[in-house]
Amino acid sequence: MPAAAMDDIGACVFDAYGTLFDVAAAAMGCRDVLGDKTEALAELWRTKQLEYTWLRSLMDEYVDFWHVTASALDFAMSKLDLGGSALRARLMELYLRLDAYGEVKEVLNGLKKADIKTAILSNGSLSMLFAAVGSAGIQKLIDEIISVDSIRLYKPHRSVYQMAVDRLNVAAGNICFMSSNTWDVAGAANFGFRSVWINRSDQQLDRIPGKPEHEIPSLAKLCGLLGV
Repeated sequence: MPAAAMDDIGACVFDAYGTLFDVAAAAMGCRDVLGDKTEALAELWRTKQLEYTWLRSLMDEYVDFWHVTASALDFAMSKLDLGGSALRARLMELYLRLDAYGEVKEVLNGLKKADIKTAILSNGSLSMLFAAVGSAGIQKLIDEIISVDSIRLYKPHRSVYQMAVDRLNVAAGNICFMSSNTWDVAGAANFGFRSVWINRSDQQLDRIPGKPEHEIPSLAKLCGLLGV
């Protein structure tokens, strides 16, 4: 792949969960209690969290991502026969300060030095996103934090991606969008973004409209891809 495979990029827009922040970190932080159910809880919690966003959008029954996250956790804990209000509260609290992936700060610094706008476009509520960004210490490296709360629809609805165009005042074709979720990079590409799939766990692309322009194993390769 050439060092400057993408040009004319005026803004880099990032999904938050799974892209900047490790969604498994909350469960891993409770391994002392969860034991051999740690990975199963992390996976089921995330699966249900995503499913509930899609289903609620289709049902026109929006609640913010904090409530979706709680409902998904309740399902996962029940399915895995995990009880206890203290454990539930601990997991939810940890979700507010998920670990950022190790390369995130360096990549964001590189983009700022290159004078490329940076933004988060996420299903997360603003309170969740500000908490995660603050905990990771990257608040000065992100120009805009954009939440679906203002339109009460979840990704991959086209209206979500339009928010980034409107907020950043950058044309869709000049926005590089990153996500670790195949359905999200597909939605972004279908909308018109230059999308890059951060394939952290060697997954396969979903068979839906929209294909990412590039696939990289982590954000560490992003600056090289942009030639900055």
